Formats: sequence, C-alpha cells, structure tokens
Amino acid sequence: MSNARPVRLTRRGLLAAGGALGLRAALAACGDDGGDGGTDSGSGDSTAAAKSGPFSFEDDRGTTVKLAEVPGSIVAFTGVAAALYDYGVEVKGVFGPTKDKDGKADVQAGDLDITKVTIIGNTWGAFNIEKYAALSPDVLITTTFDAAGTLWYVPEESKDKIAKLAPSIAVSCYDRQLTTPLAHMAALAEKLGADLKSAKVVAAKKRFEDASARLRAAAKAHPDIKVLVGSAADSVFYVSGSDLSVDLEYYKALGVNFVEPSKKAMAKYGGWYESLSWENVDKYAADVIMMDDRSAAIQPADITEATWKKLPAVKAGQVIARSAEPILSYDKCTPMVESLAKAIETAEKVG
Repeated sequence: MSNARPVRLTRRGLLAAGGALGLRAALAACGDDGGDGGTDSGSGDSTAAAKSGPFSFEDDRGTTVKLAEVPGSIVAFTGVAAALYDYGVEVKGVFGPTKDKDGKADVQAGDLDITKVTIIGNTWGAFNIEKYAALSPDVLITTTFDAAGTLWYVPEESKDKIAKLAPSIAVSCYDRQLTTPLAHMAALAEKLGADLKSAKVVAAKKRFEDASARLRAAAKAHPDIKVLVGSAADSVFYVSGSDLSVDLEYYKALGVNFVEPSKKAMAKYGGWYESLSWENVDKYAADVIMMDDRSAAIQPADITEATWKKLPAVKAGQVIARSAEPILSYDKCTPMVESLAKAIETAEKVG
C-alpha cells in the first residue's frame, strides 16, 4: 500500500490491529527478503524445558496440528516469536517486521535477539521460501486478523508452497478481547515446553491483572476523559474504532471512553478505521491520543503537520504510544495497560 496514492484494499491490506497502519513504508516495501543471523534464539534464564513425546494443538481456525514430537524447529511471525521468547520458547526463524534500516530490532521484536534467528522476510510480501525450507521447519506460527483465518504476513501468492513445508498454527487477534489471545498464546507456549507455573510467568500475569484493575479504576474515576486512537501516514490520518482490535475491545470492556467513528465512515476499511485528511484531523475532540507505534506508521515526534500540532491533546502533551499489534505475552501487554491507565489518571480535560 502507499500513502500517497489511492489504495486498493484487500482483506490483508487493511493491516488489522486497530486498523490504521499508516503504511508509510507500505506493504510492498522495498526491504530484503531474508536476513542475517543464525538459526536459533537464546532465551536467557527463561529457557523452556525441552519436551518430548507427541504434540497436539487446536488453533483459532479450528485446525489441529498433530506431530509425533514437540516441534524443535519453529518459524514464527516476529511478534509471535517475541511472545514465545518471553515464555522461554526458542524459534529458529522469523518473518515480519524484525529490524529497521539501521539493523536494530523492530518494536515488534520485543526482547528477541534478532541476531540469533534467521530472518525469512522483513517486510510485507517478503518470505524467502528457500531459507524457510533450509530450516526444516516443524511448524509455522503466526496470528490472524480476519474471520477467514488468513495467516498474517504469509504472502498470498506463495502460501500454498509454504504450506507444503510444514503445518501452521494461527492465534486469532480478530474481534475479541485481549485476554483471549493472551491465554491462547500461553497455552501454546506450554505445549511447546514453557512452564506457566514458573515464578516469572506467574508474576507477569499478576502484574497484568493488577494493571487491568488500575485501568478499570482510572476509567471509572475519569469517565469524561475521551481517548482517540490514531495512526499517521504521509497524506492521511487514521482514526480507529474500538471494535475488532483485541486491545481496544479489552480497554473498552474496562470502561475506557473512546472516540468512535461511525460505522459508515469505517465501512470501506473493513470496519477498522476512518481515514481523515490532515486538514480534518481535528474532526474529533479528544483528551488523550494513542498513536500506532509500528515502524510503518509515522511517529508523533516526526509529524510536521500544523493541524496536528494544534490539537489540544498534542499541545497538552497527552499523547501515548499504542502497540497496535500487541506482543501476546503478559510481560509485554502489562506496560500497554499501565500506560493508558496513567494517561487517563493524569489527563487534563482539553477536548
């Protein structure tokens, strides 16, 4: 996709997760189709115990993957690999936003050591099948952002070739609250060898639950604070609705008062978001603005539009980051919830 030209939207081109990808780098991008690094990932002191014996897991498509042994060679979407890493599960290869133009880890890589995994593809549409095959994959794991179970970042044109090399597992991030995919990812990690009763995992889940209670209390104490969810592109500004996205649906259930574009305005974007020109970026009044932190979106510090700088929430410094594609571990989701809770607790009514 391009920000400067009209977009021919496909089911995958909506780029999910709260809509609004802002796609400055666009989904075609010009990045490489592979990467440097070895074929395994060190997990530090959280390494999962190796499991043996048969493996069986039913994913969110209703597909059950059965293997004679627990997968030893895992290839995963970068964000999934980052979540599994937090549970101590190693992957051999990744695909999706992994490193930036300077070679540093993308925000979606979390704590993953990207020098110790094989990068199968770093941008939308890039998936090096030869590198993938060379890893002798036992399973491919990714997310899905539609009702059809489309595999996220697996190229449509080569999906059949990829499917022949290993079975796939998909965790759905479509039209449900965050706690559901979090639980599914934890269950999958356990099947892959993670110890969900370890002190580290138990503590991470407790912190998430505490953060959620804090957000609920903040929303209840400040019901008049209006939160807008946005993403910036070169020529447009996207405003997300709270339906469909796992994080926003969860926050709404906790009582957060979101700006909601009309269903009509979001219809041509699959119900994810409304597209505004920069001249109309002040269409909605808001006290707090959550901005897409993905590398394909323009970040707040880099927005030069005068209309943006004049927004009351921007002038008040009430802009926070939003992980539009959350890394599905309790450890990584907790800071997201805490950040929003703090923003609501401390926000001035400016919108």
